[in-house]
Amino acid sequence: MSIKNILQKDNFTRDDIIALLSADNPADIELIRNKAEQILLDRCGSKVFYRGLIEFSNGCVCDCHYCGIRKSNHTVKRFMLTKEEIISAAKWCADKGYGSVVLQSGERNDPAFVDFVEDAIMQIKNATISQNLPKGVGITLSIGEQSLKTCERFFKAGAHRYLLRIETSSPKLFNSIHSSTQNLQSRINAIKNLKQANFQAGTGVMIGLPGQTSNDLADDILLFKELDVDMIGMGPYIPHKDTPMNIHSEYFNLNKDKIFQTSLLMIAVCRLVLKDVNIASTTALQAIRDDGREMGLRYGANVMMPQVTPVNVRRDYLLYEGKPCLDESSEELRQGLDLRIRSLGRQVAIDEWGDSKHYKNNKG
Repeated sequence: MSIKNILQKDNFTRDDIIALLSADNPADIELIRNKAEQILLDRCGSKVFYRGLIEFSNGCVCDCHYCGIRKSNHTVKRFMLTKEEIISAAKWCADKGYGSVVLQSGERNDPAFVDFVEDAIMQIKNATISQNLPKGVGITLSIGEQSLKTCERFFKAGAHRYLLRIETSSPKLFNSIHSSTQNLQSRINAIKNLKQANFQAGTGVMIGLPGQTSNDLADDILLFKELDVDMIGMGPYIPHKDTPMNIHSEYFNLNKDKIFQTSLLMIAVCRLVLKDVNIASTTALQAIRDDGREMGLRYGANVMMPQVTPVNVRRDYLLYEGKPCLDESSEELRQGLDLRIRSLGRQVAIDEWGDSKHYKNNKG
C-alpha cells in the first residue's frame, strides 16, 4: 500500500507504522510531515509550550552504557543545586511567562533525595503563585524510576507530569545498552505507578541505536499506545566519549543524517498514531542540526524545554556529545527560541501549563 493510501486511514496497523517509519522518498516524507502537522493543529492547536529545564543534579545510581553521567564515569564533576538555586530558576521561568518547569536529574530514589525533591516541589509552587499563575508553575519531573508511594508523595506535593523514558521497547536492545541491574519490565511498571498516582505520564526512546530497526521503532509506538501515555520525549542516539557505547561513534558519524530523519519521522508517526499527546522537540535534534528543534515542531511536536540550568554547571550534565545551549544565558535562549517558533507561524504559549490534551480528554 502506498504512503498516500496509508495516510488516509485513521487507525494504523503495525505494518502501516513500519511503512511510514521506513519512508525514504522525499515526496512521501513530506506527505507524512504534512499530515502530522495537520493533526497537531487540529487536535492540539498551534501553540508551543515551554518547560523551563532545570537539571538540578547529575548524581546517578544507574550505569547505562550510553549516558555521560553514568555512575561509573569518574571524569564527571558531580553537582547538586541548592533548593534556593532551583527556586530561583523556577521563579525566572514564571516571570518570563513559561507556564511550566522540568526538574531533571540523574536517577536516585534514596530517602534523602526523595525528601529533597518533595520539598523543592512545594517551595516552587509557593514561590511562583501569581495572578497569571494562581497555582504556580506546572511541574514535570524526570528523575528515574520511583515507587508508587514516592510517586504519590510527589503528586501530593504539587508535581503533576512525569517523564520516564524506556529508551527502547525491545528487551534485547534494552539489555544491550543497560547494566545487568536494570530491566525493561521494571521501567514499564514504574510508568504504571505514575498513572496510578494520577500523573500525566510520559516516556520516550532513543532513535538510531546500533541494531535498531523500523520494526523496533514501530513496537515502541505501539507500546506508547498500550501504556496510554500522555506525553512523549525522545530523540536521536548520540554517543558520549566517556561511555562504553563510544565504540559506535563511527557508526553515528556515518549515519547521523539518517538518524536525524528517522527521529523526525518518529515524531510525525507518533502524532499520527497517538493524535492528542504532547510531544517534545528535544535539544538532541539541535545537536545534529542547528534547526533541529524547529524541524521537530514542523513534524508534529508542540513542546520545547529551554535550558534554564545555571550556566556554571551545564557542562557537567552532558548525556551525549555536542549538546547545544551550554553558554548562552537563559534570556538569550528564550529570545532565540521565540523568534524561531514565530518564524514557523506558531505561537508561544504564555503563562499556560500546557497539559496534555490526551490526559484531559481521558479525564473527561
